[in-house]
Amino acid sequence: MKDFLEKTAWPMNPPAPYSLFHIIFIAVGLMAAVFLAYYTSRKINVSRLPRLLFFCGIVLAATECWKQLFLYYVVNEQTYNWWYFPFQLCSLPMYFCLILPLVPSRDGQRILCTFMQDFNLLGGIMALAEPSGLFHPYWFLTLHGLVWHLLLIFIGLVIAFSRLSDTTLLGFVRTLPLFFICCIIASIINRTAKPLGQADMFYISPYYPSAQIVFHEIAIKYGISAGNAVYLFATCLGGFLFHIIFSRFRFLSVRTEA
Repeated sequence: MKDFLEKTAWPMNPPAPYSLFHIIFIAVGLMAAVFLAYYTSRKINVSRLPRLLFFCGIVLAATECWKQLFLYYVVNEQTYNWWYFPFQLCSLPMYFCLILPLVPSRDGQRILCTFMQDFNLLGGIMALAEPSGLFHPYWFLTLHGLVWHLLLIFIGLVIAFSRLSDTTLLGFVRTLPLFFICCIIASIINRTAKPLGQADMFYISPYYPSAQIVFHEIAIKYGISAGNAVYLFATCLGGFLFHIIFSRFRFLSVRTEA
């Protein structure tokens, strides 16, 4: 396994954020994600879309397994780095897409879809807008991070275009318990992993200032707890803004069809 992974360890000079490579890749990737999401939502029957999302989950899980093995064997010399444990906001679609067809309740599926439309689309766009954490000295790791977040945008847009989400105000409110449950799980991982290594799931570790720009400065100036609280509030606000956008989009779409 190690020998195989080392053969994929093609080195690169990490591109600078907002370099020509970054701008072109993101521009082309975003156009492709929007076009494919719109085309898919028009060509695939709504009843089959959970299977498509399940397939996306398999792709995400397979590439994440490769990433974890690559980091373990090649980058960290067979030492596990808890910083890369797959439970960030942008990791959740991997789990949600895999369990979506197994959720017996349509209502439960709708909550998961609404969450992915609002929060994970937000996470994908924000990560690509500030991509310093995505660029690595290896081609495959860098491409993995960029393509992963483009796929999150594709998933969120497919859900929005296919109307699998609940675009009402109540629909957003019903995603908040799921969001805070995930925050609690992230906090447990952060605290449990402390003796084993640095972990910052959801960027709300109680031990380190947030790695996210702006919120890092808030944590330095006003304390880690304040920085984490502002970060969680901003995440919820960002998810809500996306929810409002897609609520308006759906209203216009329905009115046009009428």
